[in-house]
Amino acid sequence: MMIQNSPSQDLQRVGTRERLAFGVGDYGTNLTYTLMVTFLAFYYTDVVGISALLVGSLMFFARVLDGIICIYVGIRIDKTRSRLGKARPWVLWTAVPFGLSAFLMSTVPDVSYTLKVVYVCITYLLTNIMFTANNIAYGSLLALITRDNYQRGMLSVFRKGFSTCGSLTVGVLTLPLVAFFGNSSTSWIIVFAIFGVFTAVFLLLTALGTRERVEPVSSDNSQRINARQVARSVMANRYWLIIFFYLMITFTSLTALSAVGVYYSKYVLSDVTLIAYISMAQYIPGLLTLMIIPTLLKKLGKRRLAMLGLSVCCIAYLLPLFNKQDALFVIMATAVRSVGFCGIGATMFALLADTIDYGEWRTGLRIEGILFSAGTLGQTLGMGLGTASVGWILGAAGFVSGGSTPQSETVITTIEFLFIFFPLILAALNLALLWFYKLDNFYHQVAQDLSAGRYQQGEESEFAATDNSLLSPK
Repeated sequence: MMIQNSPSQDLQRVGTRERLAFGVGDYGTNLTYTLMVTFLAFYYTDVVGISALLVGSLMFFARVLDGIICIYVGIRIDKTRSRLGKARPWVLWTAVPFGLSAFLMSTVPDVSYTLKVVYVCITYLLTNIMFTANNIAYGSLLALITRDNYQRGMLSVFRKGFSTCGSLTVGVLTLPLVAFFGNSSTSWIIVFAIFGVFTAVFLLLTALGTRERVEPVSSDNSQRINARQVARSVMANRYWLIIFFYLMITFTSLTALSAVGVYYSKYVLSDVTLIAYISMAQYIPGLLTLMIIPTLLKKLGKRRLAMLGLSVCCIAYLLPLFNKQDALFVIMATAVRSVGFCGIGATMFALLADTIDYGEWRTGLRIEGILFSAGTLGQTLGMGLGTASVGWILGAAGFVSGGSTPQSETVITTIEFLFIFFPLILAALNLALLWFYKLDNFYHQVAQDLSAGRYQQGEESEFAATDNSLLSPK
């Protein structure tokens, strides 16, 4: 078997400068992402006046469309050959269009309701297309920078840290900035524009400041990958399937919590400005916790760290039950949840990257673009389900759009359910999934074999023996 890369290349230490360059990409992404999942539904319903049911349906439909785009972009990334590599060019090409589309999404004209809906649909779908293309490439980059397990964990820590800072920036500054610029629809447009510009800038820094080192073990450039091969490779990779559903559930919970947080502040706590304090509680404790994540990562591994984080989150979700109308309990619960989610966010994409190596080790196919895009499909569907579920459930409960009409007791109870029990149920499902994830126990062997140019030696080796068609040119 010919080897294209050596252990000194794909297992070497990644410097702090490159870790920073990789991490700031998620700072930029989360400026727009957090704006979308936290404030966009509120902006559409309470500022623009679109119905909650329609907003929920739009956000879910956009994610279904993203699913198609995910696979296409993943295939294109795997076929990309350039001086910058496979994924970096896509991060570079999509950075500015993503930032621009975020601005356009907010510029809903003052026209008839039907035309407003049409404009919202077009611009929201455009933004999601740009987000999906950029995010798949950015996610794939983690599997291409290094094959070293710990280095991937550290890159994920940097990504999580900057991601948290981006979300904190949006959560704390958005409403004060809207108020500063006049508290009107124009104010929202200005804020979206500011965050859109910085989204593009930081993603450009990621594209220019990182390096792709990992190459496929097989050097057979004549190998052609068809749909049947990909499907069989995916179905043989049970750990990738687990992480697919894990990501979908994680982002369903995250986006639902972010979307319902503004409604909870306004209609349960009776003060929408409290969202700034809730956002600080949501992100600052997590940033402080990140300082001990590398130590926990070494001691526990990614799987057990994620399970610990989920357990802490489960406790946090229940704290508002002491007094659902008291902001103190909500802020305390959010702070504890922030600590718990730090372990989840710092590991989830590193877990996905590990499953890609496992797939190559088991089948001989290295298709990080396709697998990351399909894995990102889980994230994308989760984001759609999270925001859509808030819109659908609120709409079904009788939520009245416009921002000035008092909501019924049924709506208030529904908002409380979405904030407390909905994420608790989802966290329990994720704990069950991770119980069956065992790749952490032998990943070191996977990485060593691949770096040395070897495929599976031992566990489940019958796959390679009975399915050599996966490596045969078609």
